[in-house]
Amino acid sequence: MNGTISSGKRPRPFSLLLLLFSAAVVFVFGCGGDGSGGSSDGDTPSWTGDPVVETRYGAVRGYEDKSETWSWKAIPFAAPPLGELRWKAPRDPEPWDGVRENNAFCSPCTQYAPVGDLILGSEDCLYLNVWRPRTAERKLPVYFWIHGGGNSIGSARSNDYNGANLAHRSNVVVVTTQYRLGPLGWFTHPAVRDQGVGASEDDSGNYGTLDILHALKWVRDNIEAFGGDPRKVMIAGESAGAINVFSLLISPRAEGLFHRALAQSGIPRTSTIEEGEQAARELIKGLLVQDGLAADLEQAAAVLDGMQPGEIETYLRSKSSRDLLAVYKPSFGGMLEFSKFPNVFLDGLVIPEGGYDALDEGSYPSKVPVMVGSNKEELKLFLFLDPTFQGRDDLYQVVASYGSDGWKAAGVDGLARRLRANSDQPDVYAYQFLWGAGGDTGQSQIPDPWGFRLGCFHALEIPFFFGNDSVLEVFQLLVFNKQNRPGREVLTSAMMAYAAEFLRTGNPNPPGSGLPEWLPWSNDPGGPKCILFDVTPDQSLDVAMSNVELTLEGVQESMAAEVPEPLYSEAAEYLESFLPRLFSE
Repeated sequence: MNGTISSGKRPRPFSLLLLLFSAAVVFVFGCGGDGSGGSSDGDTPSWTGDPVVETRYGAVRGYEDKSETWSWKAIPFAAPPLGELRWKAPRDPEPWDGVRENNAFCSPCTQYAPVGDLILGSEDCLYLNVWRPRTAERKLPVYFWIHGGGNSIGSARSNDYNGANLAHRSNVVVVTTQYRLGPLGWFTHPAVRDQGVGASEDDSGNYGTLDILHALKWVRDNIEAFGGDPRKVMIAGESAGAINVFSLLISPRAEGLFHRALAQSGIPRTSTIEEGEQAARELIKGLLVQDGLAADLEQAAAVLDGMQPGEIETYLRSKSSRDLLAVYKPSFGGMLEFSKFPNVFLDGLVIPEGGYDALDEGSYPSKVPVMVGSNKEELKLFLFLDPTFQGRDDLYQVVASYGSDGWKAAGVDGLARRLRANSDQPDVYAYQFLWGAGGDTGQSQIPDPWGFRLGCFHALEIPFFFGNDSVLEVFQLLVFNKQNRPGREVLTSAMMAYAAEFLRTGNPNPPGSGLPEWLPWSNDPGGPKCILFDVTPDQSLDVAMSNVELTLEGVQESMAAEVPEPLYSEAAEYLESFLPRLFSE
């Protein structure tokens, strides 16, 4: 059981490899400012004394946390998805008597460890955490965070996502949620469906998406008891978290559950049911070989073809979560490769059959203000230990630079243009984060050699939005120091102020702040596109608007024109393999 009910040192890396593959996950088992936007009308709320809050399912005790906040950890928002509830839409949690007391995070959902073949976590993982300022204010805006990790790793317990500083400095309620990952979160096969694809949420295949939706429904129904405003909720996420933000924008099931959206470093993507069923078939074949029921995958295919649907379902449900995951070979940081683990299925119910065509048709239901951005050198996180680039700094920088530009073209500029083409779409605000980038200029704020090797890498912006000093749990040991702290602090203050005002009003510009005006994206030629976040060499704020728009075609043309042979062909081949959906013909 996670938590109890009653009546009344960060990890240090032991090698560079482990440091890299910590990748935003710390595993411990069991569950253990200024600004405005709220009100303190009415009776003294329960949390100002003994912070016990009554939810629809039972009472939960909060605890004093850092930065003058209270936190409530490991609150169940759904029933444990065990037994017959595996590969089903989430159900409400069972109500409890007494007070649920837990000052520890819950276990992560089942996943590979950052390095090696160790499998960690639990299927009993559908819990969320809440932070709020230690004040009596009510109707505070709600910052709802969806963690990243390729939809196959990560958790809401990461130091990166501790919501105390964010709640205090931005005067908001912060919610961080977990959701089923890997083949437990996204899985579609006829044998586990009661009816046809998309006939019901149980048959969707998008169980991780449905978990996030269920957590949002919990917020709608319960957050007012914590002093939050259910009518002012912003969904936010980074990497796969941003992919899930994008999918919620087009999901008919998400309508009315959120009112702003912040997507950091994501690229919209979906998978077909056919891709999902083929991946499920490969998983079952792998299980048959793993269990000694077939000598190899070819024989496993014949065995599988001879099984009845009921036999297949019984077989799948007999497997532990670790059995299922053990079939996969983990890649970067424990993630499952997208080619082996397609996810976010076009089921026609949770995700429309046409996917992101809904943006072009204007048929997506959640037309809310959107903030979207990426980092200058996203790819360097995934490249810097690749032996391909040993002694090849020229190839390394070309791949990182043009690959990251392609990322921005697909995940920021292209998305912003598609959204703003709809007359009833509220403003879209785009950003590019540049702090630490030094591959082109050699002027990185990050000490050598990491200014070049890592630069402005994927996930580096997270501490600037959260106000924490944690980057993928341990990367701060490489990139943060006393010399760059002043610049980090001024940029963090600016980015948090923009995001908090966006959450409150849908416009990121805080009145009277003196910050540069952040203009909304314009589809007009030469119009404002994105704001650039950086600091100067002397650690002063360097924030300005840009009218540069990137397209995938333009990035590819620039690379062909600017990079000489044979370097161009080497870089193009690598990018076609690494980002096939962006750089393949």
